[in-house]
Amino acid sequence: MATLCVIATVLNEAEEIAGLLESLRIQMLQPDEIVIVDGGSTDGTLEYLLAAQEELPALRAIRDESCSLKYSAGPIARGRNVAIAAASAEWIACADGGCTYDDDWLELLIAPLHKQTGDGTAEYTLGGSRLDLTRSTVWDAAAAPFLGVKLAKDEPTKSCTARSMAFTREAWKRAGGFPESIFIGEDVLFDQVMRQHARTAFAAGAKAIYTPRNTFGRAVAQVSSYAIADGVAGMRPARLLRNVLRCVAELAALLLLPVSIVPLFVVLALEVYFAYRLDWQQVSLLGPAVLLARLVFSLLVPWIVSWQQVRGLISKRYRVNRQNTA
Repeated sequence: MATLCVIATVLNEAEEIAGLLESLRIQMLQPDEIVIVDGGSTDGTLEYLLAAQEELPALRAIRDESCSLKYSAGPIARGRNVAIAAASAEWIACADGGCTYDDDWLELLIAPLHKQTGDGTAEYTLGGSRLDLTRSTVWDAAAAPFLGVKLAKDEPTKSCTARSMAFTREAWKRAGGFPESIFIGEDVLFDQVMRQHARTAFAAGAKAIYTPRNTFGRAVAQVSSYAIADGVAGMRPARLLRNVLRCVAELAALLLLPVSIVPLFVVLALEVYFAYRLDWQQVSLLGPAVLLARLVFSLLVPWIVSWQQVRGLISKRYRVNRQNTA
């Protein structure tokens, strides 16, 4: 089998990085290399990584301050490209400093890379992400499908996220690496290019465990950040159109109430479908609080996305995160 490297980029993630390192330590399939690029942390992240090299001999921590928003328009993408360039492995798996992983994650993720199919061996695989329902908040579960996050390990996924993806070095080169011109959404743009240049597969069960511990406000802010990023980069115009049309339908139904209540019932039926269509079986087991929160959040999403994506399209300015404050 080809040599394998797990890469990640971090900045001020001292509180979360232990979970990633422990996940890598217990993997049933151990990588030949682990390369983590630190973009200039001031909270002890780098020191923690350097100390962890004693227990994880494959780990190599690199400090590169150009992988921060102070010095790069796309610091996350740059960090990944720096890590991949520093590695020597033929296969690359991307992980996230704020996530944890099941012990079979890496084995499942790269399985398509060495499994011959009718179309040939995959060069690019996607695992997706899921919540840890034992630690998740009501608003984590409510916002999950709108952030591309699943509720269960075995749920099928066709979405991309660099929290869990793998590819050959050659495919990465053909795609031109991760795009360093955008701050958020770089994995979406990378995915679009990769699907044009590499045979793609979806790795069942290889999901990153992502638990943001959202409040309502933080969930709204996260959806807003992604929508702004789509606007800045000019990505996913069809998604913007769908959400604008939902806003128009909701307004029309309210305006038509003096004439007929039927349009409102039709719109509400559609909104219930949008809220639960992807994971009804899972979300129905989480109780009435989650069910109600999901419906409320689903009703708000078209307004949030429409406004924030247009805002990003006009302003061309990203919303910074807690690590990057420049």
